[in-house]
Amino acid sequence: MAPLFHRLVDDAAVFPPGNAALPDAVTAHREHRTAWYADLVGPLLVPASSVDPLTGLLDPAERLAIGIIGDLPIDRLGPPDDPRVTVRQIEAAVAKRGEDPQPGIARILDLADRHPHLDVYAEVPLTFGLLAGLDTIAEARRGGKRIAAKFRTGGLAAELFPTPVELAAVICACRERELPFKLTAGLHHAIRHGDPETGFTHHGFLNILVAAALAADGAEVAEVAEVLAATDAMPLIEPARARRDQDRGLWVGFGSCSMIEPLTDLIRLGLVNGGYDG
Repeated sequence: MAPLFHRLVDDAAVFPPGNAALPDAVTAHREHRTAWYADLVGPLLVPASSVDPLTGLLDPAERLAIGIIGDLPIDRLGPPDDPRVTVRQIEAAVAKRGEDPQPGIARILDLADRHPHLDVYAEVPLTFGLLAGLDTIAEARRGGKRIAAKFRTGGLAAELFPTPVELAAVICACRERELPFKLTAGLHHAIRHGDPETGFTHHGFLNILVAAALAADGAEVAEVAEVLAATDAMPLIEPARARRDQDRGLWVGFGSCSMIEPLTDLIRLGLVNGGYDG
């Protein structure tokens, strides 16, 4: 798998809209980790409240890499005492939309202090206090904490889908602060598209990949937004192909309840060669 796509997609099978049962998600993740496309796959994302039940599903000699998603208070988050489980990251929301994110950021920075060997992602709402929150996170990262940002790009309401300009501004804000970021929700396919069932317009992960690369090269918000708004794959394929041997820079990747949908899109667009390393 080309470096550009290495661990691009975290396995969020148990989260909406997939809502897979935990035993089914673990079984499927085992298959992903041994498939020819295993390099595309990040850790299995598990709610904090499901970590203990998860350990009961593992074989004695099994080793499983997971990311913990905070559905418990931040001060209760942490890795399990089980050698079979390797926690790669902990992710937690710091505030609801419209709330001041700073108190939650302070709590998640304490979490990063308690677990300095883990990557910690602070999910910041794209509303009130965003830029000040990013300043706080970036300052902590410069001070040595393994902390980064996380943003939602979709959900069950229209206001949870940022516009191309809004998302471009966030990407450029992270670029200016040298702050890595993850994305979650709504990124089901490579190219920006409308969902006929909900009427929502979803961002495309290939749009974001190319837009983030342009931002890293110094592009302004308007240029980044234009790429995010594209609904035609053709202008995106060659820039992505030209960067196949590079890493993604500031964009860490995204979580998806389906591993096969992103993979299928990459194959269909000729960016990954189906069935073998590409």
